[in-house]
Amino acid sequence: MENFETFAIRTQTERTQFDEHSTPLYLTSSFIFQDAEDMRASFAEEKPKNLYSRFSNPNVTEFTDKIAKMEGAESGYAFATGMAAIYSTFATLLNAGDHIVSCQSVFGSTHTLFTKYFPKWNIETTYFKAEDAENVEKYIQPNTKILYLETPTNPAIEVLDLEFFGQIAKKHNLIFIVDNCFATPYLQQPIKYGADIVVHSATKLIDGQGRVLGGVAVGREDLIREIYLFARNTGPAMSPFNAWVLSKSLETLAIRVEKHCENALKVAEFLENHPNVELVKYPFLKSHPSYEIAKKQMKLGGNIVAFEIKGGIEGGRNFLDKIKMCSLSANLGDTRTIVTHPASTTHSKLSDEERNEVGITAGLVRCSVGLENVDDIIADLKQALD
Repeated sequence: MENFETFAIRTQTERTQFDEHSTPLYLTSSFIFQDAEDMRASFAEEKPKNLYSRFSNPNVTEFTDKIAKMEGAESGYAFATGMAAIYSTFATLLNAGDHIVSCQSVFGSTHTLFTKYFPKWNIETTYFKAEDAENVEKYIQPNTKILYLETPTNPAIEVLDLEFFGQIAKKHNLIFIVDNCFATPYLQQPIKYGADIVVHSATKLIDGQGRVLGGVAVGREDLIREIYLFARNTGPAMSPFNAWVLSKSLETLAIRVEKHCENALKVAEFLENHPNVELVKYPFLKSHPSYEIAKKQMKLGGNIVAFEIKGGIEGGRNFLDKIKMCSLSANLGDTRTIVTHPASTTHSKLSDEERNEVGITAGLVRCSVGLENVDDIIADLKQALD
């Protein structure tokens, strides 16, 4: 099974004596052993066996195996949330005194880890701007251990050259970690370009229907082994039920993402021609500053469109108030189109200068384009903008 869609559907746990067609739910906290030797050998890891669902579970293993195969990774571990995956990955690999180099436009909770919590343990982060990416080496210090990227970034929709950063990481012997949440493994596989670990919030497009939380880290076997040992002892494991839901979601990932991207491109093209929109950022628009890079490393442009409304913060608030069909929500990657205005909501406590530093301008709107008929999506955006 070499084709993405086929192994997404056909990768399953071994059938039980009941010969079920679809993987059953394994809602059990623990597993039993046949005798003392079976128990000893299992805990000594001399034989592969589920011991306790905080360590592993058949549903979670199926989900993780699918993501690892999709990303071209050697191994993986699944978490309760995307942020649990990001935190656990960093906490495993970093020691006091280490340094991170990261793109400046990152998810808000990741930014909080870098700026509020990691400094408590003498772990510092240096940000670089997307437009200064070619000079990233000047930010690398003797104690730099990790090079971290989102691409496309959240919420500025910047696209960073994975091949270039993979070469930089190799040259300086850095661990290269990529948050691939916006692209999904269907559109982009960072490991092909030298990433050591890829992380996802499975809550987004991987679930795709706004139902459950989940996270996953996949990559080099030696690094994932250390992440597994950290997670086994600290407890951020994914629940079997969520893994079962997410594994079923992966069966439709390709067909869903294709439609999301088709709709998103049409929405981006509409917005680019609207008089009340100053700027549109979508990776597969020719006007995107990194269009050629996006075409090189992404199969399609993803489902997130960012655009700047005229009128600043009040223009953004007015737009939200006039939306009728699209949802006002902090989530993304849902079947339902979602619009958010970060400057008046998620990033409202930051100063104008702080918002601009992470690419959040006063009138920026992030649109997670869903699977409704695209004419209806555009009609709702149009009446709100008009």
